[in-house]
Amino acid sequence: MALPDDPLTITATRHWLVYIPFDSPIVWGSGKRAGSTRLIVEVTTASGLKGYGETIALLDFVPVVLEKVVLPLALGRSVADVERLHRHVLGAGYYHHERAVVMALAAVEMAMWDALGKHARLPLHALLGGAYRREIELAAYLFVADPKPCAETAARFRDNGYTTFKVKIGHDERSDIALMEGVRRVVGDAPLRADVNGAWSPGTARRQLEKLRGLDLAYVEQPLVLHDIAGHAELRQAQTVPIAIDEGAYTLGDVGNIVRAGAADVILLDPHEEGGIWQCVKAAGVAEAAGIPVTLHSGGELGLSQAAYLHLAASIPNMNIAIDTEYYYHSADIVTEPFAIRDGRLSVPQGPGLSVVPDLDALERFVSSKVIGAYLDPDRPGWFAEKPKY
Repeated sequence: MALPDDPLTITATRHWLVYIPFDSPIVWGSGKRAGSTRLIVEVTTASGLKGYGETIALLDFVPVVLEKVVLPLALGRSVADVERLHRHVLGAGYYHHERAVVMALAAVEMAMWDALGKHARLPLHALLGGAYRREIELAAYLFVADPKPCAETAARFRDNGYTTFKVKIGHDERSDIALMEGVRRVVGDAPLRADVNGAWSPGTARRQLEKLRGLDLAYVEQPLVLHDIAGHAELRQAQTVPIAIDEGAYTLGDVGNIVRAGAADVILLDPHEEGGIWQCVKAAGVAEAAGIPVTLHSGGELGLSQAAYLHLAASIPNMNIAIDTEYYYHSADIVTEPFAIRDGRLSVPQGPGLSVVPDLDALERFVSSKVIGAYLDPDRPGWFAEKPKY
C-alpha cells in the first residue's frame, strides 16, 4: 500500500461503460460486431492528478469484477504499485480464474501508469525503457466474409498507404482460400496474415495450409483452438507457414507455456488480456529471450488504449512487425484529439503519461447500460461459433 502522505495514493475512482458504433458492422468467424464496448476508468491521486485507463469489455463479468474486486483493492494504493496490485487481485482468489480478471485489472493498471507519467512529466514509453522506435506501423485488418468485397477493401487500404494486411478467415473451408487468394492479388508481395480464430481441426489446418502455401503468408494466427498448445507445436513442425498464437496467449503463464512448447513463431500480446501494460512488457521479454517477435492483438481500442499500444510498440524491441488495430472502423472516439493515421502509421506520442486527454462529454454521451456482445450474429438467430468448426 502507499506510504502515509504519499501524493501518488489513489484516493478516488470512477468508471464508465461506453459503446462506440462502427461505421458499418464487421464480420468474423466468431460473430458479428457493430461497435466496441469499452470500460473506462479514472483514478485520482492525493495530489489531485487524474489518470485514465481503458479496457475491452466483451462479456458481462468485466464490469462486475472491476467494481467488486479491482477498484476496492486499488483505493489507498500508490499508482506506482502496479505489480503488487496485480498479485493482490490474483491472491483474492483469481489465480483460479485469471482470465476472468485480466480485462478489469488492465483498465485500472493503465490509469495508474497514466497518472504516474503525469507525475513524472514523462511519456509512458519513457517509463518502460524509452522509445526504441518512434513510428508504429498498423496492419490493415479485413473483416469481410465475401472474397470480392474483401479484395476491394484491401485495395482501399493499399491506396491509403497501408503495407501489411490481415484477413479474418475461418468462416468455411472454401472461403478461406478464396479470401486469401483475392487479397494477395491486390496487395502484391506485401506481408499478408490470416486469422483463423481457432476454427480449424489439426487435420484441416494441414490441408488448408498446404493450399495456401504459395501465397507466402507472414503467418497464420490461432489456427487451432486456444488450449491446444501441443497441436500448434506439431503444426509448426508439419509445414512451413509461420504459426502465431493469440487467444492462447492471454496471460504471462500462457506465454511461458507457448515458448516452452515451441508452439509459435509469433505471439500476439494484448495488455487488456495480459492484465496490464507491465504484464505485457514482461510477456514480450519472455518471447524476446526465445527469439520470437511479438505484435499486438486488437479488440476495438479507443483513444486511450490506442495511445497505450503506441507506447508499448515504441518500447518493446521485438515488437518489430505491424500491430493490429480496428481504430479506423469507429465512428467516434472518447479523446479530445483522435489519432490521424497517415500511410498506415502513427507517430509515438510524446506528452506525459498516455499523452492523450479523455473527452468527458463524449464519455457521458456514449455511456451504455450493458455490454453489447461480439460473439453472436443477430441476423442469424440460433447460430453460434463452433471451435473447431471444420
